Amino acid sequence: MAVFNSKINVTSDDYRDNSRFYQQLIERLQLEQKKVIADGRDAQINRHRERGKLLPRERIDMLVDTNTAFMELSTLAAWGQYNGGVPSAGVITGIGIIEGVPCMIVANDATVKAGSFFPETIKKHLRAQEIAEQQRLPCIYLVDCGGGYLPMQDKFFPDRDSFGNTFFRQCRMSHMGLPQISAVFGGCTAGGAYIPALSDDLVMVKGNARIHLGGPSIVKIAINENIDGETLGGAEMHSRISGVSDQLVDDEPAAMAMIREVIAKGNFKRPAMLSPKLSKAPRYDVNELLGVVSRDRKVPYDAREVIARLVDDSDFHEFKPLYGSEIIAVNAAIHGYPIGIIGNNGPITSAASLKAAHFIETCNQRDIPILFLQNVTGYMVGKDAEHNGIAKNSAKMVYAMATARVPRMTIMIGGSYGAGNYGMCGRGFWPDFLFAWPTAEVAAMSADICTNILVELRKNSVSSDKATADDLTKIEADTRAMFDKQNDPYYATSRLWDDGLIDPRDTRDVLGLCLALCASRPELPEPYSVYRM
Repeated sequence: MAVFNSKINVTSDDYRDNSRFYQQLIERLQLEQKKVIADGRDAQINRHRERGKLLPRERIDMLVDTNTAFMELSTLAAWGQYNGGVPSAGVITGIGIIEGVPCMIVANDATVKAGSFFPETIKKHLRAQEIAEQQRLPCIYLVDCGGGYLPMQDKFFPDRDSFGNTFFRQCRMSHMGLPQISAVFGGCTAGGAYIPALSDDLVMVKGNARIHLGGPSIVKIAINENIDGETLGGAEMHSRISGVSDQLVDDEPAAMAMIREVIAKGNFKRPAMLSPKLSKAPRYDVNELLGVVSRDRKVPYDAREVIARLVDDSDFHEFKPLYGSEIIAVNAAIHGYPIGIIGNNGPITSAASLKAAHFIETCNQRDIPILFLQNVTGYMVGKDAEHNGIAKNSAKMVYAMATARVPRMTIMIGGSYGAGNYGMCGRGFWPDFLFAWPTAEVAAMSADICTNILVELRKNSVSSDKATADDLTKIEADTRAMFDKQNDPYYATSRLWDDGLIDPRDTRDVLGLCLALCASRPELPEPYSVYRM
């Protein structure tokens, strides 16, 4: 086999400067993640604990198998929004192993606005359900939810992808044979009540758990009935009288044990998550990723250098190495799982587009998942590009990518601009998983190009007032300020344009988990519905 020889000098000043720059970004990422987990709401957390309740991540730790990974998604959802008052969008989502079965876990955080649903909460909840359906995962809902945040009801209630869609997906997955299991730890009112009510199995914790479509105050207003919350919708009532609950437990650890038992006894069949061949660590240290990609976005890097630090034994077979060099396409393995990788070495030309489309088709033929390593300014423009058919050839790449039959994963490393975002499997093309490094930038185009366009448009405007130098300076300043704000990877992850920011050094292991899930997708039985009796 041909061995890749890295050209990175790990003793150079440039490498060390890059590494220090990335280390600072990682330290900030770790700090921001730490903040959203517990900082700034001591009073709410203390009150939560006084009620004998665990925090959502503590519940998850108790639920998943010992010494197994929990892959949390979108930890920084809603970051920088609502004056920092809705950390992690008030819900924790991720994939964990329970009794040997990978499951999607959705856990409300009642220390954040009583677990209420904001627009980003719903978006995060829906994305978790989307992944669960794609990867054929049972869903575990750890419910402690006050329903929708009413001051924003027009943002979360009526639309196609609003709160109601979470229930639609829950019903559909149950019908497909993907178990929907809930444990209730606190109050679940209105829309929050339907998460457990639509589950196939439901556990309630004595004393704290309540389910009611309308709480005592609503009942008083609606029908002038005076009733306390426990009598109206407490765990004992629903377990002994209404039959809404299937299991009554004394405390939260017992609830976790009950969920584990439901999974263990549920006969959920899934192929073993075993890689098809032995995994070997890359020959090049994964820590070197921090020095491979320049701190200056205008300085290019070779995608092969990144690939060599991600794939098994740093061993890969390059497809069409002498043609369309702006696209790097290789076959390799990550943690023993076969993978086709497409990376950017410049703006995508016609030849590179055709190369990528051809490579995608070979991956389809051979049932090989595809990974897109994004650092793309877009497709090539200009007379030569148009004469060479960039419009139709880039469309062929987009078409091949969009209709690929194999799992697709995306890592945003650097810029993700314009149609390049589309061709390299951006969010709009439903990749199975999409993660970003803390250097990622997502935008319709670069700040320089957008600024020039807007300035030229103002110069050539047909409006009666002629543009002054001050007008043009203000346009340029405002545009750059907008890009500085919106190109921030934290701005993007806050709005769930990705599944989370990750430390570049964790990329190989994150991809290994994703590949293991994709490789072990079970064939589902004929659809069958479970109606709560």
